[in-house]
Amino acid sequence: MILCRDLTVSFGDKPVLDRFSLKIPDAGVTALSGPSGCGKTTLLRVLAGLERPQGGAVEDIRPQDTAILFQDDRLLPWRTVEQHLTDVLPRERRGEVPALLALAELEGEEKSYPAALSGGMGRRLALARCLALEARLYLLDEPFAGVDLPRALRVLDRMKALSAPVLLVS
Repeated sequence: MILCRDLTVSFGDKPVLDRFSLKIPDAGVTALSGPSGCGKTTLLRVLAGLERPQGGAVEDIRPQDTAILFQDDRLLPWRTVEQHLTDVLPRERRGEVPALLALAELEGEEKSYPAALSGGMGRRLALARCLALEARLYLLDEPFAGVDLPRALRVLDRMKALSAPVLLVS
């Protein structure tokens, strides 16, 4: 179990996380939802080691053991869908590309470039690329932005089978 204990983060005199605690199970998907500005992204950034809390601690996970999906897709316009995945997969795992495409419902788009994808398709590609990374914890910031609800639910259902836990914020 990953434990966030009494995390405190402020930007100037504005508190974003105030003694926030959370237990993340060793498997499955944990979802956090809340209004804009309540600290969800800041929590992910703390877990990924991109932000230092002024107080509290994170136990049983190191930043280098996480993979993060940012709010923006960060797709490279000169790389195909398939290349976005093979770029992050070790050579011995490149056979996993079809399964990752299936997880994100992007079969048949292997040779497409980001400009040819809809916003939801680009988001699902960014998600598949994140999940291609070997991590002990996946940190997903609004992974289904621009994705229709039925498809998001199907992808979410597939993510529950991952061997590492997922912390999803929306």
